[in-house]
Amino acid sequence: MNSKSRLIAGLVIGITLSACGETPAPDVATAQDDPDQKQPNILFIVADDLGYTDLGVYGSEIETPNLDKLATDGVMFKNFYAAPTCSPTRAMLLSGVDNHPAGMGSMYREISPNQVGQRGYEEHLHSRVATIAEVLGDAGYHTYMTGKWHLGYKDDNSPAARGFERSYASLAGGASHFDMMPMVGPGKAPYREDQEMIDALPDDFYSTQSFTHKMIDYIDSNQADDRPFFGYLAYTAVHWPLQAPQPSIERFQGNYDDGYDVLHTNRIQRLKSLGLIDENVVPYPKLAEVPAWDSLSTEEQQNSARMMEIYAAMTSDIDQYIGELIAYLESIDEFDNTLIVFLSDNGAEGHPMDQSIGAIGRWIEECCDNSYDNMGNADSFLWYGAGWARASTGPWRMFKGFTSEGGIRVPAIMHYPKLNQSGLNTALVSVMDVMPTVLDLVGVEHPDSPYKDRDIVQMTGKSMLPMLHGEAQETHTGDDYIGWELFGKTAIRQGDWKIIQEPAGDFWQSRNPVAENYAWQLFNIAEDPSEMNDLAAKNPGKLADMLQLWEAYAEENQVIIPDQVMGY
Repeated sequence: MNSKSRLIAGLVIGITLSACGETPAPDVATAQDDPDQKQPNILFIVADDLGYTDLGVYGSEIETPNLDKLATDGVMFKNFYAAPTCSPTRAMLLSGVDNHPAGMGSMYREISPNQVGQRGYEEHLHSRVATIAEVLGDAGYHTYMTGKWHLGYKDDNSPAARGFERSYASLAGGASHFDMMPMVGPGKAPYREDQEMIDALPDDFYSTQSFTHKMIDYIDSNQADDRPFFGYLAYTAVHWPLQAPQPSIERFQGNYDDGYDVLHTNRIQRLKSLGLIDENVVPYPKLAEVPAWDSLSTEEQQNSARMMEIYAAMTSDIDQYIGELIAYLESIDEFDNTLIVFLSDNGAEGHPMDQSIGAIGRWIEECCDNSYDNMGNADSFLWYGAGWARASTGPWRMFKGFTSEGGIRVPAIMHYPKLNQSGLNTALVSVMDVMPTVLDLVGVEHPDSPYKDRDIVQMTGKSMLPMLHGEAQETHTGDDYIGWELFGKTAIRQGDWKIIQEPAGDFWQSRNPVAENYAWQLFNIAEDPSEMNDLAAKNPGKLADMLQLWEAYAEENQVIIPDQVMGY
């Protein structure tokens, strides 16, 4: 049996034991259970734009042994939901609050005129939320952050101002993975270490490696005092521009010559063999604008396959450096005492960036060399397109930026040996549930308002700990529901039912093969996870009930639907 077969077999065994009720009951100690027990370290690891099927345990051909082991030894989530894009997800992860009251109702410089100056659209992580770094710092934790921030550019909304005692942060939504080339230039991508802006990066800078090593340095610097740590390691990979060291890329040369249609088919089959989707699931169809692979010229195929090779290299490098971090934690005897939460911040990126954001196309003409031999280097600027993104997304509808499943259902793993629980968790879970779970685990209360001389809102996420203890089957039950809104795209999910609405002005309107209009659509996700069959006309009563939930969500979170929709 090869390593991938053993991995699949191990996962299936874990799933079977959980389904049969044979998984040992979790035995999680908190400060409330045993004040003398050492508090667990907490480590969040976030990948940027990683698709649902991009890890080995989620059906990928890319070898990700370190993350696969975290999943098989820990808890792997089937129905974990983030926001449609990066900074709203990060705001919810760090606050346990919906992205609107957290200040990220839209992304930086992407708000519409009617949202300017309105509550919830401040374009940074707002002081009305208490961050997990602040709360754990108050409880005696060291707090460290490395990687992508994207939650504020000013001193008073920097990582240092939001509870992190040490931070090494890329402030923007993306940048070169090797130097300070910005997403759109000229100028330099903004970086900050602690309270100071950084003028230059090290000559050997590579984002995935550098952010990991800096996190290790921060943890190591305070080992002597024996205090627990909270680490937030936020990779910029695999966000465009697609770049990786050439030796990493060469490991995947030729692996994708069969094209994105074949890759999508292969990954769907692996999802079925892993039990992550049912045999009868029909994947969401390919967008009309994506040509059949066989219709491309030899040069077009070569260039496109190279982009996927770079993407695979970036994914593999994430796993490699997570492996280094795990090895470090083992070397200081802290791995077994560290809760690791890994997730992607949204679905795979399928947009044509030069068309969605016009300035990018103009910038590429000035900055970069995208010839085949230069692909992946620091002065190239690439993204892999909707065909490959569909393979990364799997059966789900659409991609990053959408409130359909392809935009918000993401891979997520939780590993903590003291849980005594492993296998596939099929319950509905939100990124907002992570902070409540952590506070529950360590026995720390969320602060009341006012907090540090400011009014704050309370968390809206729910602790998963009862579910992880085996005391409950689900975290969200009964009347619970989860809502989304970003760029005018909206959704509500309650139980198996979900409604979505996508605005007529959206860039993808003419490219969507199913949605003929953008009225509210109703889906039963248990029966139709790829959101192919709109049931609104057949179930007007259920649609009306779900619309009431939408109105409640919009009112509670002071949602303002934009009067202009960006091309995202």
